Amino acid sequence: MFTRDMDVPEFKAFALWNEADWIAAIATMVLGAFLAGGLAVGLSRKPEFAGHPRGLYMLFFAEMWERFSYYGMRAILIFYLTQHWLFGDGKANLIYGGYTALVYITPVLGGYLADRYLGQRKAVLFGGVLLAFGHLFMAFEGMEGVTDAAVKQADPAINIFWLALALIIVGSGFLKANISVMVGQLYKLTDIRRDSAYTIFYIGINLGGAAGSILVGYLGQTIGWAFGFGLAGIGMVAGLLVFVIGKGLLKGGGEAPDPAALRRPTFGVPFEWLLYAAGLLATAVMWGLIQYQDAIQSLLIVSGLGLLGYVFFTATFVLPYGRIAAAPRSNVTLMTLGLVVMAGAGIVAILTAFTGTLQVVSALGFALVLAAAIREKFTIAHAPRDRMFAIIFLIALNPIFWGLFEQAGGSFNLYTDRFVDRGGVPAALFQSINSIYIILLGAIFAGIWAFLAKRRLEPSAPAKFALALMQVGLAFLVFVWGANSVGPEIATPVAFVFLFYFFQTTGELCLSPVGLSAMNRLAPKHLASLIMGAWFYMTAVGNFVAGKIGEATGGHDGEMTKEGTLSVYNSIGWWTIGIGVVVLLLSPIVKRWMHLDTLADDAGHSLAGEAQIGEPKAAGVDVWKEEK
Repeated sequence: MFTRDMDVPEFKAFALWNEADWIAAIATMVLGAFLAGGLAVGLSRKPEFAGHPRGLYMLFFAEMWERFSYYGMRAILIFYLTQHWLFGDGKANLIYGGYTALVYITPVLGGYLADRYLGQRKAVLFGGVLLAFGHLFMAFEGMEGVTDAAVKQADPAINIFWLALALIIVGSGFLKANISVMVGQLYKLTDIRRDSAYTIFYIGINLGGAAGSILVGYLGQTIGWAFGFGLAGIGMVAGLLVFVIGKGLLKGGGEAPDPAALRRPTFGVPFEWLLYAAGLLATAVMWGLIQYQDAIQSLLIVSGLGLLGYVFFTATFVLPYGRIAAAPRSNVTLMTLGLVVMAGAGIVAILTAFTGTLQVVSALGFALVLAAAIREKFTIAHAPRDRMFAIIFLIALNPIFWGLFEQAGGSFNLYTDRFVDRGGVPAALFQSINSIYIILLGAIFAGIWAFLAKRRLEPSAPAKFALALMQVGLAFLVFVWGANSVGPEIATPVAFVFLFYFFQTTGELCLSPVGLSAMNRLAPKHLASLIMGAWFYMTAVGNFVAGKIGEATGGHDGEMTKEGTLSVYNSIGWWTIGIGVVVLLLSPIVKRWMHLDTLADDAGHSLAGEAQIGEPKAAGVDVWKEEK
């Protein structure tokens, strides 16, 4: 649609349009059609539209624009790192992985502050403001025309880039942790429309993701980075305006639990201001962390060991006995020793390096933890404890799946740009395929599970996880086969990119919504938020693992090669399928741990829309509060 002339985009004649121009035009028309529908809803004076409160559609469009900006920026981030800031491929993948990992950690802060003090509406508003500034700051490019990486990365303007990422990380934490909760607040607990409401909301998530990847990617890779990131920023501002203007449609939902407490002076200023200051302080912390990926790795190790220890102790001793002091001392000592050994190995690894010896020591510590858990398993029968063991098993698979899945925005994005016969279509546009597949296949998978369930043939949750792992592994193996089938000197046919995303998406639909449902279904009610937090925490670990895998595709010199990348993809593909087979063989045992036959119906422990909100990037969604 556009061509660049003296850095000023000009509209092309229709006869000169290529595939990318037509794709962008179609995406614009589809987006425009949805916006026209949104305008019709906004102008309507009726309290409901198409059987749902108008507030749902306001949240739909606010979230759609937020996802538009987030996924649009994500589609071109790896190219911006390598082509503008001139980072090596390995380093760029590590930065990308660290960034996406932190996006999954900050919702712990945003969700907590909203639950206790701010309320969801003010938290979303604050998060939206941070996101808008973050996306707009991404449009600040600094020095132009520099080809020396050292000089480019010494440009003081790079600090604005780090600040932009930090603002987006913290803003996502406040917004994504709370906006999905507000959907449920529009309906009574017994309202049968709740699940369909989440389906509508889910469409908005993926519509925004697809349109953002296409339009932001198109402008960023064909016109200029500032135009792409600028459009992402405009999208976020649009979402923020929708949310502010539509405040009345929320009918008082999402407000602070104690408004008077927010106004109460603390250190001479209203307490609410201190909460926003905490968000800004978190931004400063993220600004530092994103620049030092080793620090992120250390954070994940320390917090992960702490979370692991707490969950294991709670599952093994607190649930069956009520308190640790009442549990068998020998088993408590054995598990404590195992956790201390693991923690010691982790601390030494942070200070030095994760050597083979430390790996053995860590494995020994984990073996002691498992030994204590197994001894307890045979000492006393306790269904809630067994369910927690099943939860731990499923959560442990999260980093494996997302570590491979998130290659899409990192190393696979770079491979598509350099080694795929794209027919002139910018590589960033291919990031939309996953969202489009989800829209097309989501309802089909929900129908398949329902069909099989009626005939008592539905796979268990651990079996679905095994299928997810095998499919994401198959995605890499099929792609490697396709790339090698044409020879090393010939560009990989684009059809194999579509196949890659197809198997990744079908794998995602077997794991993400299933995992959310399993966490909510199996967790003891008083531990539901902890378990959901652990689920998303391990997703963050998976994103960082993705960065480490992407770093490996850069080889020793940090630059990606076709042969080297395909070799890495082949290895992880076979390993993942092997792990999937092992999980499938273990799935009957894990299913027994779930004790589904003794689960009682509990209106306070059933997730509304659990099959619909399986969007993998929806970090920090407080789904444990969304009940039927």
